[in-house]
Order: sequence, then C-alpha cells, then structure tokens
Amino acid sequence: MRWFAVAFVVGAVTPSVRAEPAPSFLNEVVPILTRSGCNQGGCHGKGNGQNGFRLSLRGYAPEQDHRYLTREFDGRRIDPAKPEASLLLQKAVGAVPHEGGRLFGVGSREYATLLAWVKAGAPGPNKSDPALSRLSITPNSKVVKPGDTTPLVATATFADGSKKDVTWLTKFDANDAGTVSVSPTGEAKAVRAGSAAVRAMFQTDVAVAVFTIPHDRPVDDTRFKARNNLVDDHVFARLRELRIEPSDDCTDAEYVRRAFLDSCGLLPTPAEVTAFLADRDPKKREKLVDSLLSRPEFSDYWALQLGDIFQNRKERDHDVRGVKGVRSFHLWLREQVAANRPWDELARDVLTASGGVTSNPAVGYFIVTVGEQRHGEKSEAPESVAQALLGTRIGCARCHNHPLERFTQDDFYHFAAYFSRVSLDRREARWGLTTLLISHPDQNQNKNPVGVTQPRTGQFMKARPLDRTAADAAPTDDPRQALAKWVTDAKNEAFAGAMVNRVWRHYLGVGLVEPVDDLRATNPPTNPLLWAALKAEFVAKKYDLRALMRLILTSRAYQLSAATRAGNATDDRYYSHYYARRLPAEVLLDAITDVTGVPERFDGYPLGTRAVQVPDPGTASDFLRMFGRSDRVTACACERSGDVTLPAVLHILGGSTTVGKVQNASGWLARSLAAEKDDAKLLDAVFLRTLGRLPAADERGVISAHRAGAADRAAFYQDVFWALLNSKEFLFNR
Repeated sequence: MRWFAVAFVVGAVTPSVRAEPAPSFLNEVVPILTRSGCNQGGCHGKGNGQNGFRLSLRGYAPEQDHRYLTREFDGRRIDPAKPEASLLLQKAVGAVPHEGGRLFGVGSREYATLLAWVKAGAPGPNKSDPALSRLSITPNSKVVKPGDTTPLVATATFADGSKKDVTWLTKFDANDAGTVSVSPTGEAKAVRAGSAAVRAMFQTDVAVAVFTIPHDRPVDDTRFKARNNLVDDHVFARLRELRIEPSDDCTDAEYVRRAFLDSCGLLPTPAEVTAFLADRDPKKREKLVDSLLSRPEFSDYWALQLGDIFQNRKERDHDVRGVKGVRSFHLWLREQVAANRPWDELARDVLTASGGVTSNPAVGYFIVTVGEQRHGEKSEAPESVAQALLGTRIGCARCHNHPLERFTQDDFYHFAAYFSRVSLDRREARWGLTTLLISHPDQNQNKNPVGVTQPRTGQFMKARPLDRTAADAAPTDDPRQALAKWVTDAKNEAFAGAMVNRVWRHYLGVGLVEPVDDLRATNPPTNPLLWAALKAEFVAKKYDLRALMRLILTSRAYQLSAATRAGNATDDRYYSHYYARRLPAEVLLDAITDVTGVPERFDGYPLGTRAVQVPDPGTASDFLRMFGRSDRVTACACERSGDVTLPAVLHILGGSTTVGKVQNASGWLARSLAAEKDDAKLLDAVFLRTLGRLPAADERGVISAHRAGAADRAAFYQDVFWALLNSKEFLFNR
C-alpha cells in the first residue's frame, strides 16, 4: 500500500509548483550511508546484514541497496506519507533504538538530504545521473608541525565535466592515526613527527593527502652529504626533510656478510672474509657486488624468490603435475636468472604460457592457479597475476568493490575476461600430460567477443585492463597476449613498481610500500621521489634485475650500520639505518649446515643439496616449516614469515638441527678439535666461520677464562659453537 502512497504523493504536486530536483540516490544517498558507516562490514554491509537489514558493502550494488531500502519488508524503512517518520531517519537521529547509535542530527545536511529524497518518492539509481570520473583532495600533500590542523576539501569530477564539492559526502580515514588523525568532516591533525596519509573515499573512487611532520631538533648536515648514487640522493634528502640523522657506515666485515646473505643466501667462507678484509682497493665493495651477482648461488637463491612469486608447488589435492613438474619449472626459472633475462620478457613468457609442462615448464603456473576450476576466469588466476606481476590485490573485488582502492566489481570481471579462453585438459600422470589450452567448451567462441558475465548484474564484461584503458583482445586470439602487452608496457608503472618494491624490500628489509604486494593509491610509498626514480631507472635499464640490485647494493643507504644513534632508533620506514632481520628459513638452515659441515637430508634429493635449491615447498622439513618457509598457496608475500616464534626458538636452542650438527662426530668442529690444538687459533676459526669476524678482546677474555676451568675441551667448544649459532648476530642479517 505504501507504494501507492508514493505515487499519490508524487502525483499530487501541482504543475504550477516547481519542485526541487530529488537528491541523487547514487551521488548523495549512498555516499551518506557509506560515510555514516551503515554499509560497512561491521554493520549492515556484512554478508547477512544486521538485525534483518542489509546493504551492499560500501555501496557497491546501488540497485540492490535501493530495493533493500524501499521494497524489503513491504517498504517499512521509509514512510512516503509521513517522511519524517521513516525508520531510516528515525534510527539515524536516535529517535528510536539503534545499535549503531546516533549518526547525525535532525538539523544536519545528511538528514535534510535523506528527508528530501523520501519526500521525492525515494527514486532509485538514475541513468541520467552523471557518472563519477575522478575524486581529488586538496591539499594532496603538506609539510606541517605537530598540533597543526588542515581542513581537507574533496572534489568530485563527473563524466559531463561538472565538478562538485563532496567533502560532506566523503568518508575520511588515516593510514597511521598515531601520526596524523582525521575527523569525519575531513580535518586532519598532525599528532607526531613522521609521515602519514589521509584517505578520502567517495563512491567508487579514492584520493590521498600525504602529510610530512619533521622532527623539531637540530641535525648535523654533514651526515647527509656522502652519497654514492641516485638511491642516496633521495634517501638522504628524505631523512634531511624529516630531520632524522643516518647511522654511521657499516664495517667491511658487516658488509661482506650482509651482501653474501642478501644476494646469494649463503655465508662467506672464512677465506673470503679474510681476503675481503685484507683488500685495500677502495672499489672492493663494488667488485664484491659484481662477483656475487655472477655466482651460481645467486641464481639458486633468486630462482627460489621467483618460485614464491609464481607459486611453484604441487597442487594441494589431486595433483596432476607432480614433483617433476615443480622441478622443471624451478629449473626453467633458474635458467632465466642465470641468463639475466629481462623481467618483462620473463613475465611475458609465464603469463602467456601454453601447452604441456614437458615442452613448456612455465605452464605450471597456471596448473596451480587455475587448478581444478579448469577455466581461467573462474579460478584464482586473475587475482594471482595481479598480485604477482602488478603488486595489486584485487581478490575482494570478485565479490564487491575494493574497500581501499578504486577497483570495482566490474573492473575485476573485465580483467578476468583475459583468462576466459584458458582451460586445462587435466589428466592424472598415468593417463598423460595435463595441458593448457586456449579454448572453451563453447564451440562458437571465436565468433564472440572475449569476455565474461558479471554474476551480480548479468552484464557482459569485455576484456579490459585494470586502469580501464582500451586493450581489446581479438576474438580469434589468446586474450593473454593483449594482457601481457599491457602488463609489461613501460607506461604501466605498477609492473615496474611491483618488482622494484620486492627487490628493495629484499635488500633493505622494509618495502617502500608495505605490504610489499599491496600497491594502491591509498597506500603511498614512504619516499615517493625514490620510488619514482627507481621505477624509471628499472625501465631505462630494460628491466635488468641485476642492474637494479647493483644500484641498491652499492648505495650508501644499503651500507649503513644496523647500530642506531640518537634520533633514529625508532625509525622503521625511512632507512636511516640498516634494518636487522632474521635469516629466511632456507638461508638459515643452509647457514647452520655450512658452518657445522654436516649436510641436511631432503627426501628425493642427493645429499649435499642446499635448502635454497629445493624447489618444492611440500618437501618435508620441520625446520623449514617452523621458520616460515612459504607454502606458495597464494601469491601473497605474507606466506613467507620472518617472525620469531616460540617453536622456532625452542628448536634452534635444543633441536636436532643445531645440537645434532654441533655434536656430529664427522662435523667441522670435531675435525678442527683434532687438527688444531691451539685454543686461540681454534677460537678465531669458530668466530670467523659463524660470525664472519674475529672475537673482540672482551669476548676473547671471557671465553678464555671459562676455558681455563673446563676439563672437557670438546664439550667446551661445542658449547661455544652452540652459543654462537644461537646468537642474534648469527641468526640475523645485520
């Protein structure tokens, strides 16, 4: 009956009265619900809604929201005959019990807009409403002092060219409220020194304002002057802007150990350490870098890194590739690293791989990501490709608009359409090879445009990149060819940025953007100028990974000490000192194996195989599991963990990996005890082998004093060896 009342009320307006245009459901009503929190995940935007009322998450489905508001439960949420009595308004102003509390007052602009909308007959989404083109925020960057407040203005630009101040309709939040806070009305307040971003969201778009708050203290300008390359230009300029003094340079002993571990995943031998320390060539660090980047261990280590990115593993269930397929893909990746294959070419080969795993090992990527779904557009392949190659997480847009980025559900299915011709002919090994085909059960596929159906709207989504530019795929082509061209295009900053960020994080410990594979407008880099310079350099050098690594390794920023100084101890994002971090699982196991001289056994691999050379993350190893080896189930870098956990601590303290290898009768220590009777020389050898340096005078004094009271020489040096293997200096790269 209420909808007849709506018709009556609307029809009762006499022609002589000029009615005000009804508020736009899409451009005003839904943004009010979003800004007020009504359609958030903790309220009515959750999957099943709340207290019998649901809305689409952050308004991604306005046509559904209109139905929920006006038709569900006989339209009880609005009252056209008496608009002020509408439950939608009564709950919002707290006139009736509302679990979400009072959202705004009767005299507010929000209330007036919703009331006018109900009075106008509660119209739904209108195709004549101008579509949003872009949201901008003013100012978008500013240097301020703690305590300063800055009012932000959000402006929407629409497809018809019109612009509108939508500050009152925009939802604001801060990515680090401890540094910069923001009020619901868009007033940003600097809380403490540092840098933080304020995010603004209106409809499907987002904008960011970045605030820099320098420390209020004097600094020594000479500490920022020594620079080796463009990395230092931007790192030290940023530190100077924030008034954070960098640490001193690291020692040669620290550098050689650090560079070996970061580049090749192994410790330098005592002979290599001794030779490097004795070298008087002022260019010896640059020469060391060149040597490391050409070693076979470098190829081993980076094949492991790429295996993480491309999820090289056996399938969890009903595996059709087996260990041989995993090994062949790993070997192929290693060959690409050894040949210094440009990153864009390597990525293109993986993205467009087809055929069987024997003839084309890179097909293994799609066997894992497409899996038992058999068809690419329905699988995790779209999410995996976006995260692996673009550093972009789009998975949530499969079901609803991205909560922190401008990607809509339509954007996801446009992107997924590039995989609509990918299918797997899955066969168990005994029946032949699983093959990736560019086909589809629909025999008329080549007569139709490339695309998929959006499940919520039923609309046909043609293949389109995430930046919404035109990149059509011809009906007779493999759509991935067009996708690969767009992904690896030099103009696509996300492609270069994703790998630059991964490499930077690998060597410096913290990405310019964190999480490392979550690049988005609302997650800006901590050093935008460095970010831009590294991306440009990577593209200019034709995506040469070794050139990028050499630039980082030879920078002064990489060569800073891990020891902090006054004013930079709390810095964990601007690179004022080297960030010490625990060795990755495989590297740590290899380090223990190398220094003890007792090889690790891996089922199915010859004795002497290093952990970084094992391609399959399913290979049994309690040590690797406890120390955070990636299972490669998803493309997320978070699958590899560097956390220090209680099981890992207990294992390193008393487990067979450490204790068993230290006490092994055939190990290095047992052989050295028999061959070297001079305690001072033996102690030097133990320190050089484990920590890459000689013992300091105080260390030597303490150990010698304990040695004098120890009757069992072998047991004593086993304890010393064990203690060094459990030290932070050994377990961490510093």
